[in-house]
Amino acid sequence: AEPGKTTAFIGSTGCGKSTLVNLIPRFYDVTDGKITIDGKDIRNLTLKSLRETIGLVQQDVYLFCGTIRENIAYGKPTASIEEIKQASKLAFADSFIEKLPDGYDTYISNSDMLSEGEVQLLNIARIMLIKPPILILDEATSNIDLLTEDMIKKAILKLTENSTSIIIAHRLSTIKNCDFIVFIENGNIVEVGTHDELIDKKGAYYNMYKSQFNII
Repeated sequence: AEPGKTTAFIGSTGCGKSTLVNLIPRFYDVTDGKITIDGKDIRNLTLKSLRETIGLVQQDVYLFCGTIRENIAYGKPTASIEEIKQASKLAFADSFIEKLPDGYDTYISNSDMLSEGEVQLLNIARIMLIKPPILILDEATSNIDLLTEDMIKKAILKLTENSTSIIIAHRLSTIKNCDFIVFIENGNIVEVGTHDELIDKKGAYYNMYKSQFNII
């Protein structure tokens, strides 16, 4: 993955996409070979310094008991309310937050108080606040209605502007414009290229693209 570029990992369910990206923040370590960032083996970095450089947007997002403000500032507790509001606006979360009973001071006791889309937008606001140099998006728009998905896609576009980004997605429409696309089958990389290059190859990616868009 090159600095400032966006790399997408795609493939069928269970092929190893999430397993692969979960190695980057060291949720578990490689058993062979190594992963490097700027040439440095990540096992030689402290977990704190490694994870401070990574923003993670997953399908399942968790809120903590506390105010909306505290939840957004989770990764940067010293953030001012102005910084928090700016991050929320960039994440398209500001409009629904302002409608809550106490706005940013609304107390959240569980994630059921908000819709799945609203919870995801709060998570993106968290990432907007810390502006990490590395961004990992793992099925960030799954199980979300189309209108909210459109807002999340716009927020993600802003999020990836200044980051080295890695995206996992099932919907190929979300990764067409990525700089690199990596197709995985049974834990192995079988194709790498841009959307146009992989379409021209008429291989695994082409077949998945055809099936998703009903192309004959």
